[in-house]
Amino acid sequence: MSANTARTVGLVVLALAALALPLVVTLPYFLHLVILALIWVVLSQGQNLIQGFTGYVSIAQAGFMGIGAYASTLLSVKLGWPVWLTMAAAPVVTAALAVLAGYPSLRVKGHYFAIVTLAYNMVIFIVLVTWSSLTGGEAGISNVPRPSNIAVGGLVWDFDSRVGYYYLVLAAAALATLLCALILHSRVGRVLLAIRQNEVLIEAAGVQSWRYKLVAFVVSASLAGLAGALYAHFIGFLNPDAFGVDHSLNAILAVILGGSGTLLGPVVGAFAVVFLPEYLRVAEDYRLVMYGFILVAATIFMPRGLVPLVAQGLRAIAARRK
Repeated sequence: MSANTARTVGLVVLALAALALPLVVTLPYFLHLVILALIWVVLSQGQNLIQGFTGYVSIAQAGFMGIGAYASTLLSVKLGWPVWLTMAAAPVVTAALAVLAGYPSLRVKGHYFAIVTLAYNMVIFIVLVTWSSLTGGEAGISNVPRPSNIAVGGLVWDFDSRVGYYYLVLAAAALATLLCALILHSRVGRVLLAIRQNEVLIEAAGVQSWRYKLVAFVVSASLAGLAGALYAHFIGFLNPDAFGVDHSLNAILAVILGGSGTLLGPVVGAFAVVFLPEYLRVAEDYRLVMYGFILVAATIFMPRGLVPLVAQGLRAIAARRK
């Protein structure tokens, strides 16, 4: 079996397993965690676009997620817009703000860019906390509505149920991954990869690299905004705690753990950062210490991430069989 055939078979099996998951999972809380992990897939794919493909580490992903979450929530709760419309508007609002933020910040490089985006996340968080007349502050906003049901023929998709919402976020995660794949295999993607390798050489060739970096930054932020809208309407309650700098660092870790610069890496990493803390709850007081130790050890001993490591192992096995 060729590598392409094996990859295709693997993707088909993965897709069928994802579609069948709610039919075989009987624990509601497990499905709840899977939904959160899929929302994090959308967030992490955006992080991977700017971090893995372009080589710029953004520490503002959770802040942009917060913008999308509050934009969708406020439009639906305060103005009475249909939830489907507010969820579509959330990434647009986030992208518009990302253009304003990205234009000056992408003029700097390396750790200076990371520091600037860290400041963005802190400012967004402070605004969400202090502008209580609009955001509800630390008390938050409750009763955030779910999307209305969709009837197709005789089949009704009930998004008030976990199963219905699962398929919604599964579709969003698949579309986010597909979008990143299309960008990666386009001219924009090739330029982004070249920027990651040698930005000075790219600029010497006459390419205005900041324009391509801005595209990656804006698309990354818009995916974070979409993830925020999905999160807000799933949880039903919104406050700023979910959008602090620590969550931006988790998005970075998800990309590193799964495999930076790979399409499957953010998927694996997203599930890791959602499920790992839950499984460590048995350790109670030592849970966060163990979680930190595992992350540090994984970063040291698997610097390329899980997906490249597994792929390398499979290639080695295939070579031995030949």
